Amino acid sequence: MEDKVKNFIGHFKTITNHKLLVMKYCFRVGLYKQGILHDLSKYTWVEFSTGIKYYRGTVSPNGIQKLEEGYSMAWLHHKGRNKHHFEYWIDYGVREEEGLKGMKMPDKYVVEMFIDRMCASKNYLKDQYTNSSPLEYYNARKEYYVMNESSRELLESLLNKLATEGEVCTLKYIKEILK
Repeated sequence: MEDKVKNFIGHFKTITNHKLLVMKYCFRVGLYKQGILHDLSKYTWVEFSTGIKYYRGTVSPNGIQKLEEGYSMAWLHHKGRNKHHFEYWIDYGVREEEGLKGMKMPDKYVVEMFIDRMCASKNYLKDQYTNSSPLEYYNARKEYYVMNESSRELLESLLNKLATEGEVCTLKYIKEILK
């Protein structure tokens, strides 16, 4: 029982810290509604209970659930309700032979995805975080991402700008994109 209480508290702190961090950065670029609504589904029982069960503090409980159970109901729930995940935008193409493909994401959701990745890196890496961390995480996985090319280009340009020009410059650039 003591482990469940620790996991409950640890997971609650982790997701709340992440949510507040994303909200701060969304507000800085003018995405007020998205900042407030970001990741609210993490507090639903299907997602939160996974967090309690698989909390480790340094990795997403959803990944642990996938390893243990073969899939993550929490992740399936989460990505189906949060438009800042490219997976939300996967659908069949207009023509049947196109199969599954990434649909174009509105820029405001690509920006929220960028902020989400930056803040997740800050949240999990803590003192080891650098402005290159979100790009490194993305680059290690991007080959199997099913994303619309235009959305991918915007995300990659923001991640690269963060890595090479820093946070202040990147956030200023984002404000210009969103105008």
